Amino acid sequence: MAYEFKLPDLGEGLTEGEIARWLVSEGQEIAEDDPLVEVQTDKTTVEIPSPAAGKVARILVEEGTVVPVGTVLVVIGEDGAAPAGAQPAAEPATSGSATTRGQTPDAANRDRVRATPLVRRLAQELGIDLEGLQGTGPQGRVTEEDVRGAATGRGQTPDVSAEGRREQLRGVRRLVAEHMTRAHREVPPVTWVEECDFGEVELKRLVPTVLKAVAESLKEFPELNARLDGDEIVYLDRYDLGVAVQTDQGLVVPVVRGCDERSIDELAEELARLAEAARSGSLKPEELRGSTFTVTSAGKLGGLLTTPIVNHPEVAILSVGRIADRPVVRDGEITIRPVGTIAITFDHRVLDGARAAEFGLDVIRRLQAS
Repeated sequence: MAYEFKLPDLGEGLTEGEIARWLVSEGQEIAEDDPLVEVQTDKTTVEIPSPAAGKVARILVEEGTVVPVGTVLVVIGEDGAAPAGAQPAAEPATSGSATTRGQTPDAANRDRVRATPLVRRLAQELGIDLEGLQGTGPQGRVTEEDVRGAATGRGQTPDVSAEGRREQLRGVRRLVAEHMTRAHREVPPVTWVEECDFGEVELKRLVPTVLKAVAESLKEFPELNARLDGDEIVYLDRYDLGVAVQTDQGLVVPVVRGCDERSIDELAEELARLAEAARSGSLKPEELRGSTFTVTSAGKLGGLLTTPIVNHPEVAILSVGRIADRPVVRDGEITIRPVGTIAITFDHRVLDGARAAEFGLDVIRRLQAS
């Protein structure tokens, strides 16, 4: 009997998810609890295991598609009947049938090729016969790269129009785009910048040291550790700071809890754990929510200074520019010091420039006294 697997409720109030990557292909035999699909939410990427054993009869939702909770994603079982009203994401059903029975020999041969619906559609658009390709993916699965390589090999240029190559926003990049658009639309930002002498900071522990300094300063400037809720400002009494981490999939912001209560060593240990989990895609949803303020540092790639974008619904963000040896004047003499910039972008609806500047100078004072 066929089993219809629906997108489950992943918690945290989430109502939809993006099918990031299928870990199986049609026709593949799988066991219960085998990796089935990766789903991208607005928090993280979750790998969902198969709740049933059997043959993957039909994959109904393409990679890159956003669907609500409860949508049937895949049919597992020999029958392979699609649920009423569902549209298969691979080949359209013929003769009013939504099952794999009674197929023509060509269709049966086609379905024996292991490929996701997205790859099948791409092959159809480019006129590539999947039967003639040697799949390089797991268990001989034909990948998107295989299809594009075959198209390029015969002189085609995939996905290129007169206006250039087009690529759909997907996964983390789609979420970043949506989040930044909302922040730009709702937050009137102002950025304040000042130099900071980092000579007293152990640069290998730069970010945890900044986290500690920021948390201590936020206690003195509660307007920056707040939310704007309608016509009310909500001042938060916890200091859970988000830290921007660059991954192969895009930028994510895990949260370091209780930065005011932890030592710099403890902050460094927790930050290293979160950064590794971010890069491996194993962050838990709760590790990506509830930040009260965000810190970002791009290291050597940071440039002279940056104007960071407020991580909505927060009201401020701090960035550290590139730190380098520069000539400065100390006690009337020119000397060389490791100097960088501290930038604060803030929501002008919640606080004025003078308070933001005072906060930034307080953070710098703490860093220069470390």
